[in-house]
Amino acid sequence: MTNIDLSPLYRTSIGFDHLASLLDSAFRADSGSNYPPYDIEALGDDRYGICIAVAGFNQDELDVQVENGVLAVRGKKRDEAKTKRNYLYQGIANRAFERKFNLADHVEVTGAKLVNGLLTIELKRELPEAMKPKRIAINSDGNQRVIEHQSETSKAA
Repeated sequence: MTNIDLSPLYRTSIGFDHLASLLDSAFRADSGSNYPPYDIEALGDDRYGICIAVAGFNQDELDVQVENGVLAVRGKKRDEAKTKRNYLYQGIANRAFERKFNLADHVEVTGAKLVNGLLTIELKRELPEAMKPKRIAINSDGNQRVIEHQSETSKAA
């Protein structure tokens, strides 16, 4: 087991107590399972995509759910009349699977599609208005304090 010393992080950050348990669970997760293969990519600012190879699975045999900040993708083949096939070699895995991804705060699933055996899940980080940068005016000579939200349009200017 790898031990990570997070004390430098705790000296300069507040509210990241759960980070140690998140890292610990990531090191213990999956125990070497790499089925089904997947890619995670950055599609742009605050946009992400997860692409999972689910060859042989139909749309109704896949389940995508988000609960408590965890994206779970499950696949289970339905019993197809128990047809007995005489395989000389069977390299296509049709076994059930479950993949879980921890989502950061404010990351939401915006859509999922199944095309050519690839399940693509689109995600986007949307910060609430209260978390966007704010300009705080400094009070001097009895002037009123003004707090204004910096909008996306004023950033671009």
